[in-house]
Amino acid sequence: MVENQDQKHAYYTKVAWSIYALISIVLMLILVLVVARDNEEMFFYGIITPSSFYVFRPTNRYINKLIYKFTGVTNEKE
Repeated sequence: MVENQDQKHAYYTKVAWSIYALISIVLMLILVLVVARDNEEMFFYGIITPSSFYVFRPTNRYINKLIYKFTGVTNEKE
């Protein structure tokens, strides 16, 4: 049972980080393709968006709380 729960938690963690990455990419595309008016702004939005998502990324503790909140699966190792 514990191994199954650990596997589920690992899967949900991968899904959570994949969603986070997709949100970053979508926001970057919107900023570059819709908001930017010239090449300088396109470059700026293309560099700053992923770097800000990296700097302000959520901690594993927060991700684990969200996984528990939405799925009920906990990480037994912590």
